[in-house]
Amino acid sequence: MTERNYSKLVTDALREDLGPGDVTTELCIPDDIEVEAAVRARMRLVVSGTGPFREVFRQVDPDVECRILRRDGEEAQTGDVVANLRGSCASLLSAERTALNFLQHLSGVATLTRAFVNAIGAGGPGLLDTRKTTPGLRNLEKDAVRHGGGLNHRRALFDGILIKDNHITAAGGVRQALSRALAGAPVGMKVEIEVDNLDQLQEALEGGADIVLLDNMDPDALRRAVAAAESFYAPAPRKVLLEASGGVTLETVKAIAATGVDYVSTGALTHSAPAADLGLDFLPRGVY
Repeated sequence: MTERNYSKLVTDALREDLGPGDVTTELCIPDDIEVEAAVRARMRLVVSGTGPFREVFRQVDPDVECRILRRDGEEAQTGDVVANLRGSCASLLSAERTALNFLQHLSGVATLTRAFVNAIGAGGPGLLDTRKTTPGLRNLEKDAVRHGGGLNHRRALFDGILIKDNHITAAGGVRQALSRALAGAPVGMKVEIEVDNLDQLQEALEGGADIVLLDNMDPDALRRAVAAAESFYAPAPRKVLLEASGGVTLETVKAIAATGVDYVSTGALTHSAPAADLGLDFLPRGVY
């Protein structure tokens, strides 16, 4: 996400937290005090969100010096310094919470994503996110998924076709929904459809879907679905891509990944990631 895109997010976040002023800091801290600070990881984590983190300090006080020591996508161990800061004590105090909110949340998304990627293992299916994101933060959260080693599904409703169960019901069935989508799809845009049983899968295969999302199927059902798709195209290679979704946790993802699907998707990457533990502490003089 470009600085242009997240600058307004930072402005809105500061307006929400800082408002007309930081009353506590204004009363307690003289304007002329300069400090140095370090942001340290308090757990093993994957860094994400350094852009908006830096932008918070820039908007509060352009004279604050911010050095990023761990780039987005890099791991930090407990105790590692992720960033150093130098500038007005009042500015650092006023910006601290908003800056850490971005860094902790987005690093949490990247860290959880990395845990899923590691659980799948090398050579396994790709790990996809979903649209289950925090309103206003989607692009940053999807960037964080990539920093953790995951892949982005469609970013929004306008850049990908995914026919879900309610579309199927409203359209009158799998065949009807799929034929309309394929007839009107923009050039180069894949058509994906969600199914929850093998009969629907057969309809999707016969209808020419590019991607089929296998929803809430256990590993045995997923293996049968993969076998059915292989058989449909035999003796030619399978053309349709298969995505498993639903019931995907750190405990289940390895078994799901081993069924032969091409992708595994889970909304947990963005809607259930715990904030990463990072802290900002002032340093003794000369330590920066």
